[in-house]
Amino acid sequence: MLKKERLLSLLEMTNKEGFLAVSKASEALKVSEMTVRRDLAELEKSGRLIRLHGGSQSLNHNKREELSRSEKMDIHVEEKNEVAQIVASLIEEGDTIFLGPGTTIEMVPDYINLDFIRVVTNSLPVFEKLQENCSQYEILLIGGNYRKHSGAFIGNIANETLEKLRVTKAFISVNGVLNEKVSNANSEEGRTQSIALNHANEKYIIADHYKLNTEDFYCFYSLNDVDAMVIDKGIDDEMVRHYEQFTKIITNKKRGE
Repeated sequence: MLKKERLLSLLEMTNKEGFLAVSKASEALKVSEMTVRRDLAELEKSGRLIRLHGGSQSLNHNKREELSRSEKMDIHVEEKNEVAQIVASLIEEGDTIFLGPGTTIEMVPDYINLDFIRVVTNSLPVFEKLQENCSQYEILLIGGNYRKHSGAFIGNIANETLEKLRVTKAFISVNGVLNEKVSNANSEEGRTQSIALNHANEKYIIADHYKLNTEDFYCFYSLNDVDAMVIDKGIDDEMVRHYEQFTKIITNKKRGE
């Protein structure tokens, strides 16, 4: 089978099933798993599917159904680590910060190296990572209705608590960024995130470049109202110029790279 035919077959199988395992594709196409992985990497680079640990996922499936936290953990890990390091560099000694839910933000505690900060979060996984890596800090876990899909506490109890707090900086992950609009998959979670942003002196939206020019179910904030968007260096110059219309872009990328 020619490479072009393989790529088309892999894309068709992924779109038909929603998810495609490398082992299944290898057996169906009678090629090695290494070949399948290389082909999937090429298809992801061209923006035609999403690679997961052990396989691939249809772009259309992502729009129909929200990925679970465990599924998101295997997507774009390198880019998320890069963004997490940038976020950590923005946190200063003595800050009171809000860290929202999200697999990118879960990586931030790995890169914080300060004597003392106060951290507020409504994410159980973020809280657990802080307890593991940064137990010397003052950590406040916001309670409420637990949303297992993202590991976040949301709803009236969470919102009423956040309304009473003020933080130096808030860092919020999103599922989609389309022009000035930022969105996620759940309206209640979006409401909680917007309250955290409204009660922060400095507001930061967190995304990898794959989130750009996409949107999810619920638009909860505007880039016009935040201080900056933190993003990995996969963003191209044209996209930087476009999104700088709405807010500051913080990235490791150098112009012309």
